[in-house]
Amino acid sequence: MNFEEKLTETVALLQRIAADFSPAIFANSFGAEDMVITHLLAKHQVAIDVFSLDTGRLPAETYTLMQEVAAAYPSHPIQVYFPNTASVEQYVNQNGINAFYDSVELRKACCHVRKIEPLQRALKNRKAWVTGLRREQSPTRTDLGYQEFDTGNGLEKFNPLIEWTEKEVWAYIRAENIPYNKLHDQRVPSIGCAPCTRPIAMGEDVRAGRWWWENPENKECGLHAKKI
Repeated sequence: MNFEEKLTETVALLQRIAADFSPAIFANSFGAEDMVITHLLAKHQVAIDVFSLDTGRLPAETYTLMQEVAAAYPSHPIQVYFPNTASVEQYVNQNGINAFYDSVELRKACCHVRKIEPLQRALKNRKAWVTGLRREQSPTRTDLGYQEFDTGNGLEKFNPLIEWTEKEVWAYIRAENIPYNKLHDQRVPSIGCAPCTRPIAMGEDVRAGRWWWENPENKECGLHAKKI
């Protein structure tokens, strides 16, 4: 399938989600893929809402882009969800501000407080959510498809860019002059919280800069974990 066919199918899928799974919502974490989807939603006036999770530990570049997106795409304002203050205070007071470096369990606990619980609020009363996941991003995402039922959250989940390559994502961003996170210019292809994100070296996997102290098989925050 060539790129134009992929693009046509992606737009058609977004339109089908809006028509058949309303109310649907798109999770924008301000990575390159998410900016492509945001642009497509606005360009084709697709009636899918947009939200983002502000963990309280995001890089400054992400906040800058958040403001740029609000100005560039007024038709699709982003609703921001924050962690529960009491939960963050409890985690930090019990474990330390950077305890996520100490073990996978503590890192996942931090992700749960800062991401999973706010995500659950964002998805409440929705029939579907849309992500920017791509198959080639990580070993944990190779078996993903365009659509699956998210049993943990009780709704349909769609990955419209699942078959796009990194090269195609960036070619489209440049062709359409889409705003993007300037951390990408510093060899940071996958952007999360500031303490858990670093640039990658030549030849490294695109997700190598996320939770780099852990094994690749563990590198998910739980937002996209499958429950059996």
